[in-house]
Amino acid sequence: MQKAKNLKSHLRPGGLYRRADLEKHSKSVDRELAELVESQVLVKVRHGVYECPKRSRFGLLPPSPEKMVKTFLKDDNFLLTSPNDFNSLGLGTTQLYNYQLVYNHKRHGRFELGGQIFQFCMKPRYPKKATREFLLVEFVNNLSQLAEDRDSVRANVQAKLPEMSSKRLRSAVKKFSKASTRKFFEEILSAI
Repeated sequence: MQKAKNLKSHLRPGGLYRRADLEKHSKSVDRELAELVESQVLVKVRHGVYECPKRSRFGLLPPSPEKMVKTFLKDDNFLLTSPNDFNSLGLGTTQLYNYQLVYNHKRHGRFELGGQIFQFCMKPRYPKKATREFLLVEFVNNLSQLAEDRDSVRANVQAKLPEMSSKRLRSAVKKFSKASTRKFFEEILSAI
């Protein structure tokens, strides 16, 4: 552990580190990382990604999902949401999901980071913050992947539209919808 002290001095509780970021502080980074993981100074989040956990009286605190995704992508250009956010739209949905959605420009697929599951979706465009209109469009985009009664939900979406800003919804449909979603919204928005 003596050799790993130099590397340990560069770690901060709550920090997430890539192996590449730490190798400049050590001549034998892999051995020192293994020592620090064994002594529980570091926790391996994913291959090449390590966390220096914060400790509380209840044990180790997990890093924030935003921090994990930012370190994993090596980028802060992403939007983090959850399929559970669709329940806030008031469409009668009640399913709970154990993963989060990450809209980004770099990665696609399902990854486990620090015991949490993230579904990375490469999209050409997404807002900086999830608006109700964006969530509604994404809800319809992803309806086939969700455990909801599709016909019932589509009827609820149609009933909800008068409560939303038509201008912002049309803009969200234009920017973020796939072809079938765009067709669905065009049909019901033309009737309003």
